[in-house]
Amino acid sequence: MRFSFPARTPGFLRKLLPGMHFSIETIEPIVYLTFDDGPVNLHCQWILECLRQHNAKASFFLVGDNVLKHPELVRSILEDGHTIGNHTQNHLNGFQTPTPDYLKNVERCQEALSAFLPEDMPKMFRPPYGKLLPAQFKAIKRLGYEIVMWDVLSKDYDQSLEAEDVCNNVIPNTNPGSILVFHDNLKAEKSLKDALPKILSELAAKGYRFEALKFPERKS
Repeated sequence: MRFSFPARTPGFLRKLLPGMHFSIETIEPIVYLTFDDGPVNLHCQWILECLRQHNAKASFFLVGDNVLKHPELVRSILEDGHTIGNHTQNHLNGFQTPTPDYLKNVERCQEALSAFLPEDMPKMFRPPYGKLLPAQFKAIKRLGYEIVMWDVLSKDYDQSLEAEDVCNNVIPNTNPGSILVFHDNLKAEKSLKDALPKILSELAAKGYRFEALKFPERKS
C-alpha cells in the first residue's frame, strides 16, 4: 500500500519530523504560497502573471535542470519579488537514491541557483515527493539549508481531480502561517488555471495576504 499525503499535514507527522518547516508560526493572516518543479516555460509565465494580478508573493522550489533550460524565467521570478529554493537537480526521490548521490544532486542544483542569488542569502530546500532519508536530512541541515515541507497540499498534480477539488483541498485547510504547495509543471496546468485564481481571491476575501518565504541568515 502506497502512502499518500493528506491535503493537510497531520500533527503526528510534524512531531515525527522536527527540524522541518511545515508552517510559519504567526497570528497574522499571512499565507505562504509555494510552487514546485519549475520553471516550466508557459506555465511559469502564467503563474507569475496570476500572482501579479492578485498582488501575491510566493516561493518557487526549482529543479536545477529546469533552471539551466530557462534562466530568463528564474530572473523573472526574482524580479517580481519572489524567492527561490532548491528542489534537487533532477527531481530525485530520496527514498530511492543513495545518500552520496542525492547530496551531489542537491549541490548541483544549488550551483545552478547561485548564478542568480547573493552568496549570503539563506538556502531553502524542499525534497521532491516530500521523501528524505534520515541521513540525507542530517547532511542537508549540516550544509546550512532550511528544509521546507508544507501545511497544505493542493494535489493539483493529480489529474483525476478537477479545479473544484483542488480548491476544496486548500481553502478550508488554510490557517495563518500555512505553507501551501502548488506545482509549476504540466500535470498541474489543467486544474491550476481555474483553481489558483479562485484560491487567491477567496483567501484574500478572508483577509489573508500572500508573502514569500524568507529565513534569517544563519550566523556562523
